[in-house]
Amino acid sequence: MLIEAFMTYIRCELNYSAHTVLSYRTDLKQWRDWATGGKPELFDPTDMTTADLRQWILHLGQEGDTPRTLRRKATTLRSFYRYLMKNGKTDHNPAADIILAKPDKPLPVFIRPMETKELFDGQFDRGNFIDTRDRLIALMLYTTGMRRAELIGLKDINVDCRRGELKVLGKRSKERIIPFGTELNEMITLYRNLRDQETIGEPEYFFVRPGGLPLYPMLVERVVQNVLTGHTYVARRSPHVLRHSCATDLLNNGADITAVQQLLGHASLTTTQIYTHLTYRELKQNYQLAHPRAQKK
Repeated sequence: MLIEAFMTYIRCELNYSAHTVLSYRTDLKQWRDWATGGKPELFDPTDMTTADLRQWILHLGQEGDTPRTLRRKATTLRSFYRYLMKNGKTDHNPAADIILAKPDKPLPVFIRPMETKELFDGQFDRGNFIDTRDRLIALMLYTTGMRRAELIGLKDINVDCRRGELKVLGKRSKERIIPFGTELNEMITLYRNLRDQETIGEPEYFFVRPGGLPLYPMLVERVVQNVLTGHTYVARRSPHVLRHSCATDLLNNGADITAVQQLLGHASLTTTQIYTHLTYRELKQNYQLAHPRAQKK
């Protein structure tokens, strides 16, 4: 009961995303089952000590969980106990003293401009609803930098071709306006014409399946995987890779970093700055390869 009450709290009051809520629920139920030996009816978080929680984290590490995963689970525990304290269920937070080393952030994977040019300049069946929708999904992710969840939740009424703007609902239910150009505008018009032949009535969501049902996460993953296959050498072909590519190309072409932050919906400029490290790495590699005296001993 306490776990479900906490889920309601972070979903309804803190506006955490569905993905975060699912991760927290999974973490807490895993911890509860471990702490009770598989008897969840005996669960009492107020009996737990810091040593107990550390033992669980150690167990997970021995089972092969990555440092990033362990850090997230410790964060889940701290948040849960803060909630219990807020509601008078306990007077201390045994997870507060669990401090794990911050793992190094890997640089984002991105697609090179020559690859995106080949992809989006290529031919597709402009009379086929699925082909057009799938190409538009990839193009919109790349040209706007939006997240997968934002694309799925995009409402048809919030895509304004006359103004060249769309409105998305980001993390913590924060809305932002994203401008778009002529290419995306033309693709949106083509897609809407085909979609109107596939659906009855006004669709609520911009992207739909045949018949009008909305998309779901794994479908978007498969669409992007299929669209990118044969056009890029990167091993991972996901919606987030297109988001990374958008940010990288903007900065490489002179966009202001605060403008990129606003476009992507980053709460902190620190998050956006990882792309400056990425572009510097590219610059350094190009210099080493191209300058005649870069490798002279």
